[in-house]
Amino acid sequence: MRRIYFLVPDIAITKRIVDELLLARIDERHIHVVAKRGTELEDLPEANLLQRTDFIPAVERGLALGGSAGALAGLVALALPPASTVIAGGVLLASALAGAGVGAWAGGLIGVSTASSRIKQFEAAIEAGQLLVLADVPKSRVEEIEARIKAHLPTVEIEGTEPIIPAFP
Repeated sequence: MRRIYFLVPDIAITKRIVDELLLARIDERHIHVVAKRGTELEDLPEANLLQRTDFIPAVERGLALGGSAGALAGLVALALPPASTVIAGGVLLASALAGAGVGAWAGGLIGVSTASSRIKQFEAAIEAGQLLVLADVPKSRVEEIEARIKAHLPTVEIEGTEPIIPAFP
């Protein structure tokens, strides 16, 4: 999946874009709208916490760093004299899993409080009253969807695509 970003001037055009995406068989759960705080989106699918923050990237970084730190701590524990070679694998595995869990938890806490780095570049336009539409589409259909939107709504600015979207947002 790829995420396409559309910067839209008003609610009426946003509704037409969402309708066009739905006609193109993009599920509503893959369409997200970001607007200035206090803007009434009516029946448009509003972006949730996962789209508005850096939660997922922060959890991934925390998982990797915590797992690495836990594995390193496990290796240090094995080097200490009381460690037995019989339980060596268990100590290493347990410390790596514990480190990964703590790292993911800490990363999630940090990520949920940090605004999305990708959406941050659109903050000025959003505060000026424009709306940002995020659409997660299959890789093979990105150009088709962009062309379809541009054909029906030439005033919409396509702001590009994000290369990697997790499978579970």
